[in-house]
Amino acid sequence: MSSYPVGSVAYNLSLLHGTWHDRVEVFKLDGSPLSEDSKAGSPGESPFENLVYIDFDGERLTLTNVHLRGRSASAKTFTGRIRDGVLVFDSLGPGAYENVGMSGGPGVLTFAARRLDKPTGVYMEPDFIIVTGPGERTRHTVLYRDGVALRTLTARGKRVSATCDSRHELDPRGGDGPVHEEPFQAGLWKHLLDE
Repeated sequence: MSSYPVGSVAYNLSLLHGTWHDRVEVFKLDGSPLSEDSKAGSPGESPFENLVYIDFDGERLTLTNVHLRGRSASAKTFTGRIRDGVLVFDSLGPGAYENVGMSGGPGVLTFAARRLDKPTGVYMEPDFIIVTGPGERTRHTVLYRDGVALRTLTARGKRVSATCDSRHELDPRGGDGPVHEEPFQAGLWKHLLDE
């Protein structure tokens, strides 16, 4: 069992440690399914499937999403560290907002901007993650572009391994090589540095 205070960010991240298989769908704001997700950071068809490797050592988080089915093969890695009880993600790219992980109590996390400002007006996609049962979680996001909510996304995940030390057999990158890639850097906010 976890040695972190129940409901803390570290506690909730420890609940998520391992390898997950997510089935992902995107929706219009009224709940109508979308078959194409053209405005996302990783555009493509819907529904689709991901493998998600979540590695948390009590201080550092390394999270890698790998498109498994329904979208072009790709992998994106995000990293962060616990600071003052909150997960602070490493930079998402030049000019980006500060992304943080906050607790909503036991089994509930939110990954979102610490403050709303110019970068969040360009692109923001807060994540709401809920552990729904042993080895099960739901992740829900809202995609904002230019300050306007465009669509929602819901991923229903099942843990397929309690570890993420090696690539899962379903990983389209093959069994050899590291689980995690170099941390992803987006160029969406770069123009703000020139203002």
